[in-house]
Amino acid sequence: MKPGFLYHGSPKKIEGGYLLPRKPLDLGKRAENTHDAVYATEVKEIAIAMALVKCKGVKSSSVNFTKNPVAVISEGWPEQEFIYLYILPSDGFEKTHTAGHQWVSLKPVKPVREERLAVRGYLHLVRKK
Repeated sequence: MKPGFLYHGSPKKIEGGYLLPRKPLDLGKRAENTHDAVYATEVKEIAIAMALVKCKGVKSSSVNFTKNPVAVISEGWPEQEFIYLYILPSDGFEKTHTAGHQWVSLKPVKPVREERLAVRGYLHLVRKK
């Protein structure tokens, strides 16, 4: 069942009001990670962890949606004060595979809400290797 809303985390505030489809540089060579798309999840903590590993100061990390914490930072540490969480309508999104938490939209997506979050309040979602 498709949720009403999805989440997208980013270390940067978007410009122009839309998240634009792009090929991810950080999700490996798995087929579900090769779309020119807007990537999102129904799990808020996963979206926040994804933003944390993309922060200035993080040089190397890995993400596993089934582990807790979700992300492991192997080199560096977040050096910025804030990240952004975007709440997205689920219309236009498709799940990349049945067992995961990843959704993609091949078209630009206008967030319904943006939240600016203090990095220090969410560091429990990542750990240092």
